[in-house]
Amino acid sequence: MDDANVLLVISGLPGVGKTAAAAAVARRTASVHLSIDTIEEALLESGLPPGWTVGVAAYEAARAMAQTNLMAGSSVVVDAVNDSDEARRTWRRAAERCDVPLRFVHLICSDVTEHRARLQRRTRGFQRIGEPSWADVTARAADFAPWLESGEVSEVDTAGVTLPTVVEAVLTARDGS
Repeated sequence: MDDANVLLVISGLPGVGKTAAAAAVARRTASVHLSIDTIEEALLESGLPPGWTVGVAAYEAARAMAQTNLMAGSSVVVDAVNDSDEARRTWRRAAERCDVPLRFVHLICSDVTEHRARLQRRTRGFQRIGEPSWADVTARAADFAPWLESGEVSEVDTAGVTLPTVVEAVLTARDGS
């Protein structure tokens, strides 16, 4: 891919490495990094009650911020679970409105033991967003909607590989290679 801006959305279940990968890709490509969890934490800190509406508001706030940055000439890397087609439509609309390429990368961790261990040892420093339990993640996995658009998403397995390896795979997917 040339130097044109791109909207890269890194998706996947909690604990697969989305935020670490998104932050590393954003640093490497001088892109803006938007994290749904960080935005949701801020919305909750402002006094909004927890629940589905705050989650939707976080996606919409991130979409607006993504569009602003894309229109200003920056590429954007979003990290969000994106477990429904409704959530994914948010990013399709943003890319369409800004006339930029959209790339979805779905991170998975095929090693269940490793995935569970990552989830159990992570500490993100949020005060209002709790860490999901393994039961929460497995329930979310059962409800994860399939990708409807053929060829719309690249999958990257984070099991047993280093962050630099994941970053290279994400960049390859972003560049359409």
